[in-house]
Amino acid sequence: MSRKTVPFNMPTKAAPLPPASDAWVGTATNDVPEGKGAKVTQLKPAPAPAEAMKRFTIDVTESLHKRIKGQCAMRGVNMADTIREM
Repeated sequence: MSRKTVPFNMPTKAAPLPPASDAWVGTATNDVPEGKGAKVTQLKPAPAPAEAMKRFTIDVTESLHKRIKGQCAMRGVNMADTIREM
């Protein structure tokens, strides 16, 4: 029995992105009325944390995750920042 060989090329390392490449990620600067979709006019960079961050993993139901993600998307805010505020 012969083995099948598949050619595989290792991807080349991409150059690291400059720190400013993620500067657009942040929170919306406008308020969103209840029941209205968010119209994000300007984003500001997320503030640097005052202390070291630690990862915190929890399991939630798929429906809860969708509800949180949908509300954050409508408001134009980051899910992690919203949960941290809670």
